[in-house]
Amino acid sequence: MSVKKRLMTFWRIVNTGLINFVRNLSLAIAAIAIMVVTLTIILFSVVINYTFSHTINQITSKIDISVYLNDNVSASQSKQLVGELKHLSNVASVTYLSKAQVLKQYEQQNASNQQLIQAVNETSNPLPATIIIKPVNLNNLSQIKNFLDKPQVSALESAPTSYSGQEKQAIDSITHATNVLQRIGVIAVIVFAVVSVLIIFNTIQMAIFNRRDEIQIMRLLGAGTGYIRGPFVVESITYGVLAAIISVAVINGAFQASSSTLQASSLGLLDIGYANNFFNSHFWLLLTIELGLGIVIGAVSSSIATRRYLKFKIR
Repeated sequence: MSVKKRLMTFWRIVNTGLINFVRNLSLAIAAIAIMVVTLTIILFSVVINYTFSHTINQITSKIDISVYLNDNVSASQSKQLVGELKHLSNVASVTYLSKAQVLKQYEQQNASNQQLIQAVNETSNPLPATIIIKPVNLNNLSQIKNFLDKPQVSALESAPTSYSGQEKQAIDSITHATNVLQRIGVIAVIVFAVVSVLIIFNTIQMAIFNRRDEIQIMRLLGAGTGYIRGPFVVESITYGVLAAIISVAVINGAFQASSSTLQASSLGLLDIGYANNFFNSHFWLLLTIELGLGIVIGAVSSSIATRRYLKFKIR
């Protein structure tokens, strides 16, 4: 077949698919509505996931583990302990503060409370030398904790580390909440994607049933399976493209409305300002992703439906 004939065939398939889309508008609305919900949830989940990650990174960047050393720990022992901590895979950085440095930091943090500073200065420095550990991943703090719980290490400590008691519960709660939110987002996306595929599948099935006589005539005239299947695929891709555009418009309107009506820039972990800026700065990328997802969902679902019903039911 020549290139010209291929292009003519392709144009006829596309034209027929668009005509069928208009002809089956009532069926198309249901499919598009489900796809809009699916793609909106996917897009919202992406933006919110990045927003949560930004917020969590800000929180976790301030979380560290402090190790309080006994006054009789020598400089060589402190240096050796710092070196061993730096070799742990989940340790981003280790900072050693001497007793004098800890006292100076304490005075700076409590500069407004002169009575407290005076009381500390009237005695010998009661604050211990401290090693501050910045973790890489809060989900793997057990590695650091297991190291600090070793007898030879705990013998150097003057008090329990900051990763204990209520501090440990707070860090673990933040980590757990982050993981749960991410899992919920993934599950929601998968569920609605599957529902969307099933809806389009049933829509194409109904369209095939309504045009079964027409398809049978095309079969008798020698039309190939690809020529018959093509318009249904084009019809489903049209669903996906329109749903993607509507989805992006809905999210854009939601962020525009929230940024203009909400006085606060954040709602708990959800930083509205950052989410709006992220969406605006990645608008074309997100639109491209949405169009790609819409086309893939539409094409896959229609291909499955036509493969099944044209191959096994239409002879």
